[in-house]
Amino acid sequence: MPNIQQSLIETRGNLQASNAPRLNFVAALAFLAPVGLGALATLTTLNPVGAIMGVLLGLLLAQSPKIARQWERAVVLRLGKFIGLRGPGLFWIIPFVDSISTWIDQRVITTAFAAEETLTSDTVPVNVDAVLFWVVYDPEKAALEVQNYPAAVSWAAQTALRDIIGRTSLSDLLRGRERIEDELQKLIDERSNPWGVTVQSVEMRDVIIPAALQDAMSREAQAAREKAARVILAEAEVEIAARFDKASESYRNNPTAMHLRAMNMLYEGLKEKGALMIVPSSAVETMGMGGLIGAAALRQQSLTGSEEAPE
Repeated sequence: MPNIQQSLIETRGNLQASNAPRLNFVAALAFLAPVGLGALATLTTLNPVGAIMGVLLGLLLAQSPKIARQWERAVVLRLGKFIGLRGPGLFWIIPFVDSISTWIDQRVITTAFAAEETLTSDTVPVNVDAVLFWVVYDPEKAALEVQNYPAAVSWAAQTALRDIIGRTSLSDLLRGRERIEDELQKLIDERSNPWGVTVQSVEMRDVIIPAALQDAMSREAQAAREKAARVILAEAEVEIAARFDKASESYRNNPTAMHLRAMNMLYEGLKEKGALMIVPSSAVETMGMGGLIGAAALRQQSLTGSEEAPE
């Protein structure tokens, strides 16, 4: 998953870039002021000592002012011992005595992670892509309790995802995403809370199963749909047969209604031009439809003959 690895590298790179040495306007002024005074002293006394002392003092003073952004907290160590958090805004440290070990970003951070070729509880290999939304709620713990908290959160998310996939069947993984996301959030939260990190949400982006299994599931779904269609058709046939049985009871002792129904059937069948109607011989004998069929046939012949005759 090159995209997942690239996202992890970008996340860690952005957090590490915030820890890089940075310059600010106040530090520049603290450096330029002694340098300017030293240069002025050198010009007046014609002695280079003033300029040298100004440069050294400027370098020393430039190490003192620091500026933290609104979403940042600076972890300050004095002679290697934690003395507190600084920021946001301008703050001062003692050069060569105090040091800033880490700049903690307290904004919501997104980390993409994945579980590749992981077996479910029913031994189906799957690839799962997910996104983690987390935030540092305690900068002191994030700096002191774990060496690299972004990497630790990333690895904790991956191992938790593999753990949950191993305890879940494929059907539950495909249908119960919300439940799995909640379980995954709780599991990652339990592992990352001692580091001062809390998980806001986890979202599964994609679940990839082998192509052969996809074809088998597609055929299974198609067979299920065909089965349902045939069951519906059979139920319709049963209902139609029941209605025909009820209709036969009505026609059994009512020959007039039977003849009227027969005439209606012939009319419906022969009203279309060029239509062909097949009537069983038993129906002709029992219902006395010979004359009616003959008249209908002559009428049909006269209609077709008049259309074929030239104008």
